[in-house]
Amino acid sequence: MSSTQRPPTLDPIAVERWHRTAPGVTPWLHEEVAQRMLDRLQWIKLQPAVWTNWGAVRGGLQAHAALLKQYARAQCFVIESSEYRKALAREALTPPWWERLWRGLSGGAAATRIEAPAPASVDMLWANMALHEAADPQALLATWHRLLAVDGFVMFSSLGPDTAREVRDVYEALGWPPAGHQLTDMHDWGDMLVQTGFAEPVMDMERITLTFETPARLLQELRELGRNFHPARFGALRGRQWKAKLEQLISDRLPRGDDGRLQLTFEVIYGHALKARPKIKVSALSAVSIDEMRSMLQDPRGPSDRA
Repeated sequence: MSSTQRPPTLDPIAVERWHRTAPGVTPWLHEEVAQRMLDRLQWIKLQPAVWTNWGAVRGGLQAHAALLKQYARAQCFVIESSEYRKALAREALTPPWWERLWRGLSGGAAATRIEAPAPASVDMLWANMALHEAADPQALLATWHRLLAVDGFVMFSSLGPDTAREVRDVYEALGWPPAGHQLTDMHDWGDMLVQTGFAEPVMDMERITLTFETPARLLQELRELGRNFHPARFGALRGRQWKAKLEQLISDRLPRGDDGRLQLTFEVIYGHALKARPKIKVSALSAVSIDEMRSMLQDPRGPSDRA
């Protein structure tokens, strides 16, 4: 896939429907990945004055609480992709009035705001397990880039190509349509970051093996994590007999650990990149936007003074 094109194996209509109807809870795997992202923050020098959580409800409310403690004096914004999850975020993240009053009197950080911040105002954008569900990932990266201030940074995670490879292999062996859309690898994400204008991308990957007692529990976990967005997926709902056959195939063909539990692989990609100061090449005839001019004139600090 060209990094300037939308993913050809991802149906944007199915993605939009999922964003509207996805369960308003954080999957266990998302919280686990968020904790591993939190561990990576120890290498970041910048202490953001303003930060944004892109999709806190699905990305991890426990991790959000940990970030609030870590950046206790910073202003925080949360961006959700549906009105339903905006309401859930307000309910979960808005403290009672007496706590808001105490924060104001004590000079602490303002309460989390469930809205988009101003462009070029964010020092850190946190996006856990959201990028692989974007119908237009290049456009999403560009949105993140616009929100970040110069020398601000993005921290994100996504699922990689080896995710659920055991179930994908079952579908392929039986000649069924693909079990899911093709996931982007970390090298392509790095290329997209650079093309979007980010600098110094750092990519990392690990494989996490989850175990399940039954095929039904394994399929439940996959349903909580997402849907099959592939345009060539089964064109209608499957019946009970088909589901029973799938569960039997999973039981028969998927690897098992020493404890007899079914094993399923998840490839998790972590990314970090900076928004660099714009590089303006001045020629005999050149145009510089007001925003670019402000970026060059305002912040006197060099990259070595930031993250």
